[in-house]
Amino acid sequence: MKFFLDTANVEEIKRIYTLGLVDGVTTNPTIIAKEGRPFEEVIKEICSIVDGPVSAEVIGLKAKDMINEARSIAKWADNVVVKLPMTEEGLKAVHILAKENIKTNVTLIFSVAQGLMAAKAGATYISPFLGRLDDIGVDGVDLIKRLKTVLENYGLQSEIIAASVRHIGHLESAAEAGSHIATVPGSLFPKLWGHPLTDKGIESFLKDWDSYSQTLENAGEQYATVR
Repeated sequence: MKFFLDTANVEEIKRIYTLGLVDGVTTNPTIIAKEGRPFEEVIKEICSIVDGPVSAEVIGLKAKDMINEARSIAKWADNVVVKLPMTEEGLKAVHILAKENIKTNVTLIFSVAQGLMAAKAGATYISPFLGRLDDIGVDGVDLIKRLKTVLENYGLQSEIIAASVRHIGHLESAAEAGSHIATVPGSLFPKLWGHPLTDKGIESFLKDWDSYSQTLENAGEQYATVR
């Protein structure tokens, strides 16, 4: 499974990237707005840090506007991916952009039908939202399983990005379901590599080592006294 870091914070990206855990980055208008910097400047800097795909979202709602934005964004870096909404206009834009070899990520997918439409239109990535489905009592992980089956049934090349991942359970279940990618907020990563028993084990090992070192030190002092 690939991990895309869901943030536009450059320092956060640098920190987690050094661990070898970042295969790409996803952003959206809300995330970009938090940085208080020009959109293009932020995306270009992220693309210079990360080798993998970096999603940058369009703002337009009409296909013509989305396509114009996408063509401009695609020139910012070789690894940039244009993020578009799951709408009729969005699908129209995806279809045209796919013919121009511009990579796309169709976001806000909440059903198998939507995912199938996006993949059929030529989306490089499709992003079903787990957390938001949970909010309305729908099993988001089941959606990923079903989407994976549909893509495999018909040889569709779109990759599934498990989005709106809020906790470890989401990530683990998405991995078990075969999601190609999970996009994870920076705040969740420490919870993925951490565990209370790991901390307790390290503390115990260090305590035992201190005791062992003290025993050796005392033995050394006794030996020196005898001599």
